[in-house]
Amino acid sequence: MFTGLIEQIGTIDHLEGRDDGLSIRIACALHPYELGESIAVNGTCLTVKSFSEGHFDADASSETLDKTNLGDLTEGDRVHLERALALGDRLGGHLVSGHVDGVGTLVSRAPEGDYVRASFEVPAPLAPFLAPKGSITVNGVSLTVNTVTGTRFDVMLVPYTLAETTFGEMANGARINLEVDILAKYVASLLGKPGVDAPAG
Repeated sequence: MFTGLIEQIGTIDHLEGRDDGLSIRIACALHPYELGESIAVNGTCLTVKSFSEGHFDADASSETLDKTNLGDLTEGDRVHLERALALGDRLGGHLVSGHVDGVGTLVSRAPEGDYVRASFEVPAPLAPFLAPKGSITVNGVSLTVNTVTGTRFDVMLVPYTLAETTFGEMANGARINLEVDILAKYVASLLGKPGVDAPAG
């Protein structure tokens, strides 16, 4: 589990395509690592397969590439990183599984004073899980939904978030990983409502 609070921004150092997916090397300073530990990369839970002090390596399966934006990555891209939550840690964001429910799109962004209002389009199956003042994870970042209109929702990005994530440089049309609130998914399941497709991660 994760919290949606980004620890660090890493840089894609090397990508190696494989028949069954992609091997990814990410330069960062999250060390010390442990083999097999989970790190969320743009909100997608990946497993550390090897590392040095300055980087770690992980694999993304073809399924993960199909259902996330990791297949869009190129060398030099910056990505959000978060290590798994330890029991006893403060939960500053919300409970995040690192299993991406779908890929959405940044539709628009507009400054409002020191803030930026960002509007995102989501796949139709995810729209029922959006609620004003509810939580959503965008590229691994825990955000509060301001308004919902059909398959679109708005958030207000505060100066700290703009400075400490890649949102400040994100252009309209960018594809983003989405994970809806896990509590909303459980409620939908208990009520017998249709759920989201099998997530990736």
